[in-house]
Amino acid sequence: MKITRLTTFLVPPRWCFLKIETDEGITGWGEPVLEGRAHTVAAMVEELADYLVGKDPRHIEDHWTVMYRAGFYRGGGIHMSALAGIDQALWDIKGKALGVPVSELLGGSVRDRIRVYSWIGGDRPSDTAAAAKAAVARGFTAVKMNGTEELQFTTPTTRSSAAWPTWPPCARPWGPTSASAWTSTAACTSPWPRCWCASWSPTS
Repeated sequence: MKITRLTTFLVPPRWCFLKIETDEGITGWGEPVLEGRAHTVAAMVEELADYLVGKDPRHIEDHWTVMYRAGFYRGGGIHMSALAGIDQALWDIKGKALGVPVSELLGGSVRDRIRVYSWIGGDRPSDTAAAAKAAVARGFTAVKMNGTEELQFTTPTTRSSAAWPTWPPCARPWGPTSASAWTSTAACTSPWPRCWCASWSPTS
């Protein structure tokens, strides 16, 4: 059995799915995606396809090791998300080829059932009760929702620097080890509380 093609499917607003095809007609599906970076992960899958096409899909651990270790750089959210989707699809192919659920290949199932929830939105609280009742009518006993109305986000570029709080002097967690070098006399003007270290007691 040989891999013949890898195809990604970008589904708005944030999903990416992968289909791996073989010369024996068996296909496997996976989900190589990092939220907000679906197009980037799809490009990574395309690059890895150059290695996979023509290979036996059943050699899953061998392929994973090569795709992870053979590159000059390794790891990171994009790389690992692409590998995860490919890994899922290859296991899907192997399970179908052997005629068993993938769980049997990975040591067997650990439960007979699992509780799931339904996403119901909730940006507008007035709609939440109706959406929750509809989910219950479909058989769900748990829901996930937003807790407030839609929020208006304000970026730092829309606010003057005078609006940011001034933090107390910092004890700097870097540089020389002498006590005098740890203390900064300048007050923080960052919008983020990077001066939380002011409570530290540096040692010389």
